Amino acid sequence: MNLFEGVRVLDLSRMLAGPYGSMLLADLGAEVVKVEEPDGGDPMRVMGPPFLAGGESAYFLSINRNKKSIALDLTTPAARDVFLDLAVHADVVWENFRPGVMERMGLAYATLAGVNPRLVMCSISAYGQHGPYCDWPAFDLALQAMGGGMSITGEEGGRPMRMGLPIGDLAGGMFGAFAVAGALFRRARTGQGAHIDLALLDGQVSLLTYIAQYFWADGRVPRPMGSGHASVVPYQALATRDGHLIVAVFAEKFWGGFCRAVGHAEWETDPRFATNRDRLAHRGTLMPLVEAAFRERTTEDWLGGLHAEGVPAAPILAVDRVLADPQVRHRRMVVDVEHRGHGPVPTLGTPIKVDGALEVPVAPAPRLGEHTDGILGGLLKYPAERLAALRREGVIG
Repeated sequence: MNLFEGVRVLDLSRMLAGPYGSMLLADLGAEVVKVEEPDGGDPMRVMGPPFLAGGESAYFLSINRNKKSIALDLTTPAARDVFLDLAVHADVVWENFRPGVMERMGLAYATLAGVNPRLVMCSISAYGQHGPYCDWPAFDLALQAMGGGMSITGEEGGRPMRMGLPIGDLAGGMFGAFAVAGALFRRARTGQGAHIDLALLDGQVSLLTYIAQYFWADGRVPRPMGSGHASVVPYQALATRDGHLIVAVFAEKFWGGFCRAVGHAEWETDPRFATNRDRLAHRGTLMPLVEAAFRERTTEDWLGGLHAEGVPAAPILAVDRVLADPQVRHRRMVVDVEHRGHGPVPTLGTPIKVDGALEVPVAPAPRLGEHTDGILGGLLKYPAERLAALRREGVIG
């Protein structure tokens, strides 16, 4: 699948949000060149445990597949010149330094656009390139806190909880890849480059969607509701005799089937529960009855009955069961990558399927500096003598 075939990305990003987003571009066919410091490279190379045998970080491997790596010390003037040479041949520069760092390195967008006016640059930062918080340091946890997500996650009356997935970083990477795709589409029509200012906090605020609109509509500050929903009953996780599942009676047409599947057909016409508005008003009466009923049978029994009635329901799967699930496997969301030192290693597939293709070629995350000579010697035509001199000076690794 080569939606981005011929697109070259210079990836200066570190940690999670940046590398995850650039990996999405790589999965779709872009040539992503990861530019790392010769001394250690991306700090995520040593993030762990766990590590594969030989010390490779599982964390790093998970977000850097299908990329190339060059080792370039951008604190040196000579490396800046090398990077500008690379920028001439690039379509995208992708970075997640704090605001001002690219300028201090002499690599501001104006400078890069001076050598390549068609260049698209995506700058991912915690709070954006300007504003009262632009210099604050932050990781995913801070963005979940500042963006409102933590205030509505967890059980009612409990302590604030972060989402188990690092949604602040992951959403930022997805928004960045989406923005780059849009900028490249505009460039194809107009020839105009772009500088994208993508703030992770903005992404979290954007995800509030109906939660924010509810607040503006009624003035009530949303609070945690566990797995429940402010506007729908029943819509939550339920304990069974041997586990947990979820039911989602999100439309009135599912209520009758739910009542029949649970063995309480009388609930369908009970005036306290007849419509979703009634059920919301009597949530405290209905849900204890539902919870008591579900504890009497196994998850498998309940799923069979609910699905027979067409009611949306699903088991709550732990990660091991997700990765072994037949639908997940059928969709090629678990694939093997041939690792240079470990043979076949499982990794996640891409959720984007195009023209019926379920299989996407996967290359393992690169070794630090694995492609330095190939790119500088091949793309930039640097002679061997210049490469050797740059290496002696510590400019490249």
